[in-house]
Amino acid sequence: MPSSITVTRRVAFSDTDAAGIVHFSYFYRYMEDAEHEFFRSVGLSIMQTREDGAVIGWPRVSAKCSFKSPALFEDVLTIDFRVARIGVKSLTFDVTFTRAEDLIATGTMKTVCCIFPPGGKMESFAIPESYLAVIEEAPAS
Repeated sequence: MPSSITVTRRVAFSDTDAAGIVHFSYFYRYMEDAEHEFFRSVGLSIMQTREDGAVIGWPRVSAKCSFKSPALFEDVLTIDFRVARIGVKSLTFDVTFTRAEDLIATGTMKTVCCIFPPGGKMESFAIPESYLAVIEEAPAS
């Protein structure tokens, strides 16, 4: 720990407002995309179906983003996504958005490990040991 991944993303025109500035809501989408990439990088998926048909998923319980400088159409953003805390049932991630050397935004996202049984109600549960093993050992990229 900490496990991390760095991804890049070019700002699409559809991500921007009439002034060509990335709409704030897209930073949450960028964080979620980085989260999915992190899970894939350690051999997991954000939605993992078990043999019994139940699905392990990671709903958000909180997300926050603070903006420092505008990101613009065609900017290439570097998104550093890092596991900040591993709880019994939750993962907290810290996210930093930069353009070259400029800090664009910082964010935090907390997810809870839940099981979705077929025909049943979603329930939080302890992160499986098999998940912890790959998340804790993931090399920083």
